[in-house]
Amino acid sequence: MGSIEQEKLTVQKMINLYCRKKHRTAQLCEECSLLMKYAIERLSKCPFGDDKGKCANCSIHCYKPDLRLKIKAVMRFSGPRMFLYHPIDLIKHQIKKQTLKN
Repeated sequence: MGSIEQEKLTVQKMINLYCRKKHRTAQLCEECSLLMKYAIERLSKCPFGDDKGKCANCSIHCYKPDLRLKIKAVMRFSGPRMFLYHPIDLIKHQIKKQTLKN
């Protein structure tokens, strides 16, 4: 599985976790559903493809400002909780982050 596909799965898990815990819903609310669709679309169109680094360090900010703030909030909330709910994904992310540093 390519880097982009892995990132899509991770962002889906993060948005699902955020919505379930913050909005107290069993399924994605409309706002989170739209954010997920937008995030998947942005990842699909990333000009760096599987060679992309972290979006936060990217020179191209492809998110609209309001949606960028929303995805940041999702990541700030869900990131630390990924250890409890999706530990394998967190480990893969940390390995990728270390690889990009070297």
